[in-house]
Amino acid sequence: MNLPTPATRIAALQAQLRQAEVAAWIIPSADPHQSEYVAEHWQERAWLSGFSGSAGTLVVTQTEAGLWTDPRYHLRGESELAGSGIVLHRAGLSGVPSYAEWLAANLNDGDRLGFNAERLSIREVERVKRAFGSQKVELYTCSDLAGSLWSERPPLPAVPLRLYAESSAGEGRKQKLARIRGEMAQAGVDGYLLTALDEIAWTFNIRGRDVAYNPVVIAYAYISLHETHIFVHPDKVDPASRAALTADGISLLDYSAIAPFWNTLPPDSRVLIDPEKTSYHFLASAPEGCHLQRAQSIAARLKAVKNPAEVEGFRRAHLRDGVALVRWLIWLEEAVRSESHTEISLGEKLTELRSQGERYRGESFGTITGYGPNSAVGHYSPRPETTPTVRPAGLLLCDSGSQYEDGTTDITRTLALGPPSDEARQVYTTVLKCHIHLATARFPQGTTGSQLDALAREFLWREGWNCRHGIGHGVGHFLNVHEGPQRFSTDNRVAFVPGMVTSNEPGVYFAGKFGVRLENLLLCVADSSTEFGEFYRFETLGLCPFDPQLVESSRLDPGEIGWLNNYHRRVYDSLAQFLNPSERVWLGNATRSI
Repeated sequence: MNLPTPATRIAALQAQLRQAEVAAWIIPSADPHQSEYVAEHWQERAWLSGFSGSAGTLVVTQTEAGLWTDPRYHLRGESELAGSGIVLHRAGLSGVPSYAEWLAANLNDGDRLGFNAERLSIREVERVKRAFGSQKVELYTCSDLAGSLWSERPPLPAVPLRLYAESSAGEGRKQKLARIRGEMAQAGVDGYLLTALDEIAWTFNIRGRDVAYNPVVIAYAYISLHETHIFVHPDKVDPASRAALTADGISLLDYSAIAPFWNTLPPDSRVLIDPEKTSYHFLASAPEGCHLQRAQSIAARLKAVKNPAEVEGFRRAHLRDGVALVRWLIWLEEAVRSESHTEISLGEKLTELRSQGERYRGESFGTITGYGPNSAVGHYSPRPETTPTVRPAGLLLCDSGSQYEDGTTDITRTLALGPPSDEARQVYTTVLKCHIHLATARFPQGTTGSQLDALAREFLWREGWNCRHGIGHGVGHFLNVHEGPQRFSTDNRVAFVPGMVTSNEPGVYFAGKFGVRLENLLLCVADSSTEFGEFYRFETLGLCPFDPQLVESSRLDPGEIGWLNNYHRRVYDSLAQFLNPSERVWLGNATRSI
């Protein structure tokens, strides 16, 4: 079938909907593992719509089509959806219903609502059901109408997995499995289904290149109290890796074997699943009598607390990252004067410098370089056809990170490319105060992400401003740059414990003018024991100077000035040994005391 344009693809899907008597079809930006980044094989939403943004949900009815995406992609959506017949729904704006609410308003009682049950999580399907309230719709999941149209679908990635050294992981597979089984016993389950790719990579000390930015392997895993199975394409496992995994008591089955394995579980099985990460398919196809116990994934909780080897790996990775960042900042001063660079070329240079570091394995996410008004666009993504030429004036926001064999980095700096305005200095210093307030927090055991999130917003609130995103997210160890369960967010109830690594990235954005975000990674560490219990604090991992041009010292109190001077002293002392004489001079000036 020749379907050369989004309009012809949508029309073909609508014909299938009419034939199957399905009122609407949901196509999310998701894979069967609920991954943040999706392999090309599963990108049919992009193929159907022509919309290239990383986030969005396409809904097609027999007569209409709409795409919901967040503010990052509203402008791109306008451009890329033109002529397709697909209506852009600007999610995140006041008065714009969610796709589920829109479906509830446009479908009738008795209509059939279809989707690929492998692509929506159990929790997401439940959210859709709640939007319908008492209205009755039939869920149609027995075929993949949208995917069946994609005759030239790319194959699944075929890159072999590799074993991750225990010296870097800090714990062997057998030890991790023993800990997981201990948690399973406490939870009263005899089985545990793992579907999230980073959890599988962590549990079995394997890494891969199947997904952009995240060094993971496409696989499933099932752990019982006595057996362990990994479901992965056999061509991805070389003989040495197979022998090592088998020696640890792990059975290797084909990736496609997960369905028949799941369908034949004993009917009295008690299996732990995470409804946020498990596809609805597993709920719909579970054998009768099999009890699915919903809980947060065991591996997610365990891997969030880094062991000593992982912590040291983070520190080494940030040393290399800091050296590359300083060299980029030095290069940047001359580069912007030439007025021959764009946001994209600036990001490419930073990647080039990082790639020269030992154990570098790629970016941890796509570098965000927003110049001038673009710095105010949340999670802005520069595009060749629209990126401006960067000049020696205004602000540049750069949010970037790397994957190293021994750690993952994520850091943001906002920089003045020319003499900054008083307003820019005021805003920058206010955000810096928020950053310092969280970096210097001392808090009792049991303190949650929502409490610490509020702590970091105080100085923004005093100005009548707010940060339009969470203050920080968990970070994996040579794994996903965004991981849970902890984060600094208004709705997070997870208590922080020593070993957790989380970003500290307050920001504020003024549409059409500029934005400021300042980010380092924080390691939660033990602080002290008092008659009131255990207290914790944070160690800052990122090593890169804050822009002294933008710091208005009169707005900082003595404690904040002391923290900034001590931090800059540590940046210099840590990085100077890896720099040449002229670079050390530059860094000394950038980290001078105020």
